[in-house]
Amino acid sequence: MADLIMLKCGELVLKGNNRKSFEDKLRNNLKWTLKKHGKFHIWISQSTIYVTPEDDEADMEGALEATKKVFGVATISPAFKAEKNFESICEVAKKKLKNVLENAQTFKVEAKRADKKFPMKSPEICMELGGVILEAFPNLKVNVIKPQVTVTVDVREEYAYIYCEKMQGAGGVPSGTSGKGLLLLSGGIDSPVAGWMMARRGLKLEAINFFSYPYTSDRAKEKVIELARIVSQYSGRIKLHVVPFTDIQLAIRDNCPEDQLTIIMRRIMTRISEIIAKQCDASVLITGESVGQVASQTLQSMVVTSSVTDMLILRPLAGMDKIEIMDYARKIGTYETSILPYEDCCTLFVPKHPDTNPKMERIEASEARLDMEKLIAEAVAGTQIIEIK
Repeated sequence: MADLIMLKCGELVLKGNNRKSFEDKLRNNLKWTLKKHGKFHIWISQSTIYVTPEDDEADMEGALEATKKVFGVATISPAFKAEKNFESICEVAKKKLKNVLENAQTFKVEAKRADKKFPMKSPEICMELGGVILEAFPNLKVNVIKPQVTVTVDVREEYAYIYCEKMQGAGGVPSGTSGKGLLLLSGGIDSPVAGWMMARRGLKLEAINFFSYPYTSDRAKEKVIELARIVSQYSGRIKLHVVPFTDIQLAIRDNCPEDQLTIIMRRIMTRISEIIAKQCDASVLITGESVGQVASQTLQSMVVTSSVTDMLILRPLAGMDKIEIMDYARKIGTYETSILPYEDCCTLFVPKHPDTNPKMERIEASEARLDMEKLIAEAVAGTQIIEIK
């Protein structure tokens, strides 16, 4: 296993005077993510993050996998440490990269010399180490355009680091650097992807779910908790607010026209979400809506739904089709949970012919039949908060 993990920071290098605060947040996020895998020392130098184990108990393989889910990390390289002399660099490269080099046909060497006091310049390191590798592994040929293996030597202040693997990280910017958003999290495919996307742009997440017991089962609730847990592997810990919604849905069913059930339900969800968002200091709401995907997501339906709040509603999936969203769900690991057959409250009392072009005055007239303040106050008061870690 590698001696350490080297991470590149990606777009954080473009943050100018704010860069240090982004790097500090990224380091803290890494500490939180890696603590379950043991004790690690984490430091940042010249847009590179170094993760080294503090003792033999640290799980380097687990840490390597965990870093792939930390936003702000562009690339990940398991690396080996060498003393800062050319002989040591050669020995480490031949010994530690042996399995990779023996099974390749072409290679090249790249060198980065952050320590300008090192006696060999970068082109010299590349040429000399390339010759040593060719002699040790006769199966190899040099290909500087498209090599199968790139051996990288990174000469720093204390040591030289050698690696040949560069895995893709989660990208984006560190979660928690762009404020907080409240995710309307259902048990479906779309909303977990929407939360993941906004966490990738630096938002800290809390989530809200509307639960209609006994029409929706405890398994449906457990499904949402599991989705929140999967997203939290990327975003960090999440508070999940579970709102009792049965009485509201029954009141809508009994007092409002059938074709308006879905749009009125979503308007009340938005009102409650705004209240919860303000309680937890979230600046925006996040939904998994995609324009035209279902009846409640026509443009006019979205306009009517959004009108009940002055809070910004982010819809990161608005321009995506279902296939694209499903691909993302598979990528982040939520798809298999999302398709479990446990219905959420949005699938209850669905009208046969929903209004896809709702008129504000008709909707408001129907809502006037409800004791809106009481229904919302009781739902908010009955909200359960679950800590997802």
